[in-house]
Amino acid sequence: MKIKMLYGKEGLDIQVPEDATVLRTEKVKPIYDEKSALISAIMHPIQKAPLAKLVNAQSRVVITHSDITRATPNRRILPAIIQELEDSGVQKQNITLINALGTHRKQTPDEMRMLLGKNIFDNYRCIQHDAFNNSMLVNVGTSSFGNPIRINKVLLEADVKILTGFIEPHFFAGFSGGPKAILPALAGYESVYSNHSYHMIAHPNARFNITEDNPIWEEMREAANMIDNTFLVNVTLDERHRISGVFAGDVIEAHKAGCQFLRKSSQVEVETPFDIAVTTNSGYPLDQNLYQCVKGLSAAQGIVRKDGAIMLLARCEEGLPPNSSYSKLLEKAETPEGILNMLSKPGFMEPDAWQVQIQARILHHAEVHVFSEGLSDQEITSAMMTPCRDIQGTLQNLIGHMGKRICVIPEGPLVMARLKQQ
Repeated sequence: MKIKMLYGKEGLDIQVPEDATVLRTEKVKPIYDEKSALISAIMHPIQKAPLAKLVNAQSRVVITHSDITRATPNRRILPAIIQELEDSGVQKQNITLINALGTHRKQTPDEMRMLLGKNIFDNYRCIQHDAFNNSMLVNVGTSSFGNPIRINKVLLEADVKILTGFIEPHFFAGFSGGPKAILPALAGYESVYSNHSYHMIAHPNARFNITEDNPIWEEMREAANMIDNTFLVNVTLDERHRISGVFAGDVIEAHKAGCQFLRKSSQVEVETPFDIAVTTNSGYPLDQNLYQCVKGLSAAQGIVRKDGAIMLLARCEEGLPPNSSYSKLLEKAETPEGILNMLSKPGFMEPDAWQVQIQARILHHAEVHVFSEGLSDQEITSAMMTPCRDIQGTLQNLIGHMGKRICVIPEGPLVMARLKQQ
């Protein structure tokens, strides 16, 4: 059976046994007129006054947006929002766009033009969040988990804060979008690290599809509620990155509506664990490096038996990435056991520790084989995984000693798969 996997920008065709189980999201009809749908949602928001009633000619407005590691269609979302603001009297010079990087690297000017479009980048104030610049962060309170929350100063100084993004399954926050636009996206590094700490990540509810009673998401919600005058504009996307739904209004309630919409198409249950799972990281832009691909591995872990096998197909054009905290932590720890021992030490706080922790959990559960044209064998081995250069040969070998129950997840972490008894 021939299956097209989401891989890089072009996809990848593979052959799998005819009796393999293929897990996909249900097809959702994309929105034909995206701009009209965006304007309509902004004019008729969920549990919030329309955006036009929240601003006036003197309003200072900040619009936050995702960075290049996310598939958010910024170039289609942002013009509609800006048009609505200017039609409502907001002056161009009073509109600021913030690249909500969290602790990710800053984008180059060329990357910013690609992300926003030349017109927006050249004609509006566009800045990038810096989680490590104390002068640009303000303490807004302490969460019920005892963690101080510091947030971007420019955001806080705005009269109206418009938080954009897209909702997809998230491997430890339940879903992306919503309050994640504040924490971690616009928070200080120590607020990100405490939210993504060893004990928070280790919580049994820090998983796909869970928000309520998930401590990571609960603290994100608390942080979002510390910020006044916010307005959410989130979208859902199909596998071709076309907008399938628009959810605007109150940060929590609009996000909740979007999560419910997504569950209907993305939630899949299986009767018993598989011996082998073949997965992806949903292609570009999410499979640009191996660090991000822990999400695709997490999507498969929950439905693969203990000591089974996961095969990841990911382009990884940026490598691990090189010289990152992720690769340094892997090198320092040397083994999955070493990772968990290192990260669980009191007071340990390093960038990307959460990703390495989840990777160690997966490696304890199953063998991981990686096919990637962007990674060398040495890089894959340094990440404690097994290189694969022949997909068919590796798959046949795994069937021979693992078993014949195979599932294929072409869209990777866009599918929320779980066992029925869970």
